[in-house]
Amino acid sequence: MTSMLRRWRGQNQHEIEPLDHDKLIEDLRTAIGPLSGHASKFCTDACLRRYLEARNWNLEKARKMLVETLEWRANYKPEDIRWDEVAHEGETGKVSRANFVDRCGRPVLVMRPGKQNTKTGDGNVRHLVYLMENAILNLPEGQEQMTWLIDFTGYSINASNIQLKTSRDIVNVLQNHYPERLAIIVLYNPPKMFQAFFKVLSYFIDPKTYLKIKFVYPNDKVSIELMKSCFDTENLPSEFGGNPNLNLNYDHEEFSKLMFEYDIKSAKFWDSKIEPDHNGNGHCVIPQADKKDDK
Repeated sequence: MTSMLRRWRGQNQHEIEPLDHDKLIEDLRTAIGPLSGHASKFCTDACLRRYLEARNWNLEKARKMLVETLEWRANYKPEDIRWDEVAHEGETGKVSRANFVDRCGRPVLVMRPGKQNTKTGDGNVRHLVYLMENAILNLPEGQEQMTWLIDFTGYSINASNIQLKTSRDIVNVLQNHYPERLAIIVLYNPPKMFQAFFKVLSYFIDPKTYLKIKFVYPNDKVSIELMKSCFDTENLPSEFGGNPNLNLNYDHEEFSKLMFEYDIKSAKFWDSKIEPDHNGNGHCVIPQADKKDDK
């Protein structure tokens, strides 16, 4: 009996021999071919690992996904978006980077769809992409992911101005071009009217992302425990059941100052040339002629 068990264990171990992840990363780098410019800087080993993980370590599927992202980045140029371009989208604080992190030290993007202030789908997507790039560049060392905290206070389907197409575009950009960047998405106190909208939107959400979405309600015991497991309530604003002495107050002027500092940091990281804005406001702009071609 013992010998039979040993033979079974040996056969089973052989059959489920783990994949050589480091080798697959090397294979993916070979498969995408030589890179230059921003694309070369984007495709770190950590980046390739995220694309392989997103496609369950299937080399061809990961290659296809990564190539599509490189084409998107070459055309959309997310790293070259500057705050001056999207600042009007953020005037109400509908999306901002929080001044607190989750329990794992991950940065938190706070979204408040009830403060939607524009009707342009492209503008909403571009604003969110800018803040995603911002959060990624400011990730702590060794950290790959972030948390989204979506506050539905004041939300209504009619007043939000966000159409299904815009929501679908946002989902597609995040899933296709920022794989394995989201650790958890907290939908805080969504109204019943949102559930029908989400049911339609969920058809466009891949299964791995769907599992990261958590519905949280203020008076629900399970929800309260979930929030405690995700956040240190001493640093969490009172709006989310945290510290009663902390409030989620968005100051557009102060946030803009942080974003202008980020613009300089981003330009240096991507080796983009910057020059002072002659309006005297201390902003920086990228000369159009100096933008690199990532292809």
